[in-house]
Amino acid sequence: MTGLIRLIYWAFLAYLVYAAVKFFRSLNRASKSRPSAKPRQITGVMVKDEECDTYLPRENALRETRDGKEYFFCSQECRTKFLEKR
Repeated sequence: MTGLIRLIYWAFLAYLVYAAVKFFRSLNRASKSRPSAKPRQITGVMVKDEECDTYLPRENALRETRDGKEYFFCSQECRTKFLEKR
């Protein structure tokens, strides 16, 4: 009976060592595979919000076309205010 307990003990100990090695290897791989942090650059054209006069990237703006002219807005609130005036 004590031989079986020793076997279970050593198997459990071997599993713990295996799990620890696997864990630390995965940490090492993750740190190597991460690209270095680069500053975020916004590309594209900046447009002006007609309501609050702020500038924002065209791809982030809400759009509204009135009388053949395209207007840009930073938020739904600014868009709604602009449309209420027209």
